[in-house]
Amino acid sequence: MSAEDTSSDELATAAEEVERIAAELHGRDALGARPSGVRSRAEESHDDYLPRSPLVGVVSPHAPPIEYEYRDGRLFGRGVFHAAYEGPPGYVHGGWIALGFDEILGMANIASGHPGMTGRLSIRYRRPTPLHRAVEFEGWTDQVDGRRVVTRGTLTVDGSVTAEAEGLFVKIDLDRAVEYFGERAYERRQAVDPLP
Repeated sequence: MSAEDTSSDELATAAEEVERIAAELHGRDALGARPSGVRSRAEESHDDYLPRSPLVGVVSPHAPPIEYEYRDGRLFGRGVFHAAYEGPPGYVHGGWIALGFDEILGMANIASGHPGMTGRLSIRYRRPTPLHRAVEFEGWTDQVDGRRVVTRGTLTVDGSVTAEAEGLFVKIDLDRAVEYFGERAYERRQAVDPLP
């Protein structure tokens, strides 16, 4: 959503209202501190993270309307990038495309039973991706060699590929998971379904 004809006064009023709502949701301490954005809940599964994902999170104010599904060993994400995601005039910023691939490829790995952390992500931008048009991400786990997982993907608009991606993901062992994510990693030894 964009509001290109909005005045500075209207924007200031809207910003004040958003600050008020954020403070109400967060609660203020005795000193009147502003909401910090720091989470106090521990993450326990991908279900805890995905609602806030910057790409597919239903409660993320940044997330474009991308819906996803896993079928036949591939993850598909469909949606539209609107004006908030603009880079070159009329086209999607390449950073949003890279973010989209990182998220979709990672989710494809989780769904295929090979979760890992991004080690390298290469994007080939074949043509500009237009704003306000239906896009489709497709991601699939291509190779698994020990801890190394290679995942590939495409982004298409009207059947034409606008970008391609290859990611190298690294599976982490339980000791490293505990180092990164805390003791709860011991409790999360089972595979997690990334799709709600």
